[in-house]
Amino acid sequence: MSTVEVLPIADADAAAVARFLHDELNPAVTVSSWARLLRPPWAEAGPNRGWMLKDGDRVVGAYAAVYSQRIVDGDPVPVCNLAAFCVLEEHRMHSVRLIRALLKQREFVFTDLSPSGNVVAMNERLGFTRLDSATKLVVNPPWVRGRDVRVSGDAVAIARVLRGPDAQVHRDHRDAAAARHVLVQRGDEYAYLVFRAHTLKHLRLFALPLYVGGSRDLLRREWRAVRSHLLLRHGLPFTLAEKRILGFTASFGRVLAAPRARMVRGTGIPAADVDYLYSELALVNW
Repeated sequence: MSTVEVLPIADADAAAVARFLHDELNPAVTVSSWARLLRPPWAEAGPNRGWMLKDGDRVVGAYAAVYSQRIVDGDPVPVCNLAAFCVLEEHRMHSVRLIRALLKQREFVFTDLSPSGNVVAMNERLGFTRLDSATKLVVNPPWVRGRDVRVSGDAVAIARVLRGPDAQVHRDHRDAAAARHVLVQRGDEYAYLVFRAHTLKHLRLFALPLYVGGSRDLLRREWRAVRSHLLLRHGLPFTLAEKRILGFTASFGRVLAAPRARMVRGTGIPAADVDYLYSELALVNW
């Protein structure tokens, strides 16, 4: 008889699961960084921190989850982001038990924003669909913006200007380890961009937009100034520009032949409204 149990990850388990993810999934991410994924800086929104496999006292598998409440057309929608998945090879036969434990929480919309390898095909068998992740790789130019445009990453200035849901996004993510923030202003109009410094082929040279608030039209009009800010203030010479996130197609650039899959399961949020906040993309630097 199998001694492997499927259990929810409670706060008391976070340290052991963080150590497991560091040792077995990605040693480049520190134990403390994995622990912060399991304890995000926003208000409690879920019943656990994901699910784990235990063989006696030993963690042999984990599927970390990040929960949030998103507002869609004025109504709260509970979301479960599948954030990090790892099972030791000798226990792979129990992987399906782990996944089913998560998906049995039927009140949630599920997102998987960085699936890799055979996880994509497995997700499709489990009812996930792919989001449109069409991406252009664009160069961030050393361009001086016009005098009427203000572009800033100052947290105090951002908090003073943002309103409504954007203000809540900033409060929730100002201490998220991977989230960076840019405010664009022209007159009384603003655009708010949350992005991460992203690594491809072992090079952390790419800005990956996670969310756009305020005026997407202003962001489009001042896109060159924003890209200049990403280069000069953050040292990122390229942007991975996804039309679905930005709200417009970036001019010039090279279309990626095989952009990273982004996936969703459930109908509570229109695909066009699924962003990358409240997820491992905002919480973990890799």
